[in-house]
Amino acid sequence: MANFSNKIVVITGGSDGIGKALVQQFLALGAKVATCGRNADKLALLESENTGQSLFTMQVDVAHQGQCIDFLQAVQDKWGGVDVLINNAGISMRALVSEVSIETLKNVMDINFWGTVYTTKAALPAILKAKGVIVGVSSIAGYRGLPGRSGYSASKYALNGWLEALRTELFGSGTHVMWVCPGFTTSNIRNAALNKDAKAQGESPMDEGAMMSSEECANHIIESIAKRKRSLVLTFTGKRTVFMNKFFPAWADKLAYHFFFKNGQLIK
Repeated sequence: MANFSNKIVVITGGSDGIGKALVQQFLALGAKVATCGRNADKLALLESENTGQSLFTMQVDVAHQGQCIDFLQAVQDKWGGVDVLINNAGISMRALVSEVSIETLKNVMDINFWGTVYTTKAALPAILKAKGVIVGVSSIAGYRGLPGRSGYSASKYALNGWLEALRTELFGSGTHVMWVCPGFTTSNIRNAALNKDAKAQGESPMDEGAMMSSEECANHIIESIAKRKRSLVLTFTGKRTVFMNKFFPAWADKLAYHFFFKNGQLIK
């Protein structure tokens, strides 16, 4: 593991799931961690759980550019720079294309794609100066369009393409750009996923006992950052999905259909 002592790490969406696990593990490694989220109560709880640590929190909705700019400016005012930016804030959805509202699709894109653009643009000068690392938390849905999750897949495809273009532009600069793709991971993203009417769907039928924990996922992400990997795809199912979709796309269509539909009904 690389030495993150006194490194300034910015993590969006750090009050839940993978983001919270990343915050706690980076703090344990001696980093100065700044994180943001939309829920003030969860941010307050995170602070209370990490009293005495180098932790800065701010209530931010990454769908709003001005709030992202203010957040990154506050971090730099406090600590003087940014070494690592992890664009983790995200939201999913559960609805068929024939039923979903444009509002749902727009909300997902605003948070998952534009939120990453806003925070990265705001942090870029500082990260270039530090020759740091920019990370996008993407998804297998960024490699394979998933039924019932069309807007989510679109946002992650956009994220991967944008980061790949940015990495190419920064080739030779010393600044590293990468994306990581967790598989099914225990987190709140399924419960908070938007339904066809842009409302949180609530309880999910997915079996979390069979999923990778947020803590294990965060550990893999941190190791990949330390090694400056090009990208990271987690879990056997995730790796298999990417492989199948690349080399056997028609078969992947059939497998995806049978995974996400039972008796002709979408599994949400």
